[in-house]
Amino acid sequence: MDTRPPLPPFTRETAIQKIRLAEDGWNSRDPARIVLAYSPDTKWRNRAEFPQGRDQAQALLERKWTRELDYRLIKELWAHEGNRIAVRFVYEWHDDAGNWFRSHGNENWEFDAQGLMTHRHASINDQPIKAEDRKFHWPLGRRPDDHPGLTELGL
Repeated sequence: MDTRPPLPPFTRETAIQKIRLAEDGWNSRDPARIVLAYSPDTKWRNRAEFPQGRDQAQALLERKWTRELDYRLIKELWAHEGNRIAVRFVYEWHDDAGNWFRSHGNENWEFDAQGLMTHRHASINDQPIKAEDRKFHWPLGRRPDDHPGLTELGL
């Protein structure tokens, strides 16, 4: 069986590592790669969608990035205990008409013993912003290690 370290139970340090790995994966915008971090029978709540299993989660991500263009994400630890991690996140993106948004949210994650995410519950709010108000300007892909996090950006 595949494992995705770090494995539960999580310490503060391993929870932060797990979050950064997830952030890096989502910033790749590669749905086929991203879903490998989830259990085959993963259950999600994402806005009004409730995908079950990797195939449905991958389809959600594929739809997501046809609408949310130039997506850049930062995740930050909120809390952790045992095999669960709570995350807050912000991402910036624009639609095909050039309208920019900052999406704020929280996720609750639960992992199996192999470090695969079995449950992902996300709550997300979209805030229209002006292009000049954007805070995430790194080249598409992984956020540079020296880029400020959410707390440092006042988000």
